[in-house]
Amino acid sequence: MLIHLSSWPEIDARLNTTKTVVVPIGSNEQHGPTGLLGTDWLCPEIIAHAAEKQDESLVVAPTFNIGMAQHHLAFAGTISLRPSTFMAAITDWVSSLSRHGFERIYFLNGHGGNVATIEATFAEIYAEWSFVEEQPPFVLKLKNWWDLPGVHSFCTKMFPTGHGMHATPSEIAVTQAAYPELVKTADLDPKIAPVGPIRDALDYRARFPDGRIGSDPLQASPEKGQQIIDVAVPALLRDVADFSAEALP
Repeated sequence: MLIHLSSWPEIDARLNTTKTVVVPIGSNEQHGPTGLLGTDWLCPEIIAHAAEKQDESLVVAPTFNIGMAQHHLAFAGTISLRPSTFMAAITDWVSSLSRHGFERIYFLNGHGGNVATIEATFAEIYAEWSFVEEQPPFVLKLKNWWDLPGVHSFCTKMFPTGHGMHATPSEIAVTQAAYPELVKTADLDPKIAPVGPIRDALDYRARFPDGRIGSDPLQASPEKGQQIIDVAVPALLRDVADFSAEALP
């Protein structure tokens, strides 16, 4: 069940059978000359929606599509939140979903730059309950889609060289599988991008002029992307099921 394509009575009824919701979360930022700006939110959305088609008992929230992307702001089309804004927004999503009765809130993430801030937000949320000596009425989980069991090893085997850290062929392939009409190409020089530290926006643009880090995204294809999705979907369903069944003290 997709929340944004459901009515409120439908969600109200579904809460009688499940208390778990998956929130795809990512970022809208440059992904090199051939990557869609929405890659980091599209990947978790594509995987979560494909999982929902296989198991309609899965409840998927609207995608949280803007995140921590300040270091990409020197590239047109990037949209970023400040850490404090991002934390406040996540807190409000959790409060809203919890108010309706969701007790297991699973964030499926598509942007590594979000991780530290999401984890800090979870700590802030839990702290509010710890200080008043009350058990929170929900449990939170963060999972990067590439960290789902078997996915990262599958991707690195598929792309043994030039996988890199940003604008990777695996993430671009996933978007190509869902949007084959949007496949883009470019002359990449060098073929495999350099690597280095990530700092502010101008430093990033100077180190990585076309936006890639260590990657050769021209290896991507819709067919390879579908293979990755086919590995990720059952892994997500198993991970969400385990989370839903996790015993609490």
